[in-house]
Amino acid sequence: MCVNYRPPLPEQLDMVLGTLVDLYKDWDWPTETWKDYLAPIVRTDANNQRMLSLASYGMVPRRHIPAGVKVFDTMNARAESIAEKRSFAPAWHRTQLCAVPMTCFYEPNYESGKAERFGIGMEDDAPFFVAGLWREWREADGNPGTSFTQITINADEHPLMKRFHKPGDEKRALVVLPPEDVDAWLSCRHPDLAREFLRHYPAERMKAWAAPAAPRAKKVAVVPETGSLF
Repeated sequence: MCVNYRPPLPEQLDMVLGTLVDLYKDWDWPTETWKDYLAPIVRTDANNQRMLSLASYGMVPRRHIPAGVKVFDTMNARAESIAEKRSFAPAWHRTQLCAVPMTCFYEPNYESGKAERFGIGMEDDAPFFVAGLWREWREADGNPGTSFTQITINADEHPLMKRFHKPGDEKRALVVLPPEDVDAWLSCRHPDLAREFLRHYPAERMKAWAAPAAPRAKKVAVVPETGSLF
């Protein structure tokens, strides 16, 4: 389960998306993403072209949980139950797929005998994409908003990801998309075919390091409109 990650900086979007994105340089988001924070995601528009959005982390933002209902987390969607869980199933069956760009994500490591935050990223420090789902909401001011979740799979046997989470707990890993699969994932329009992308990224192309937590950044409250990248 991942609840915190580092998105690319605005000046890194050209490198991440492979096209000029000066249109979005006035957007802003915290340097680390936590529940209900805004962060960039990539999805496709009506012409099947990449589209960049700022979206709220967590499929059901806390502000949309009805009064009296116990607060629940939807930052991660388990691949095994994604087609049945009420929070995720509608978006999954409509293949509202997104790719979440990041430079690393964080997990707890207990190898020292106590929880220590570790960063996990690519061996070459390159930005990468994680498979996710998105949905839209009508916000209190009447404007549309977008939220997203990241998809996880069992990692009990993954050489790197099995090192994280509490001893005895099931190990989970985000679905890191190989660069050559990102566009195919985004354009996939059948849930059964989408499942073929839900597999592990090679451990030898990843790395992990101790990363003590920094103070949390202030949430970004303004949700801008989305736009086409091409």
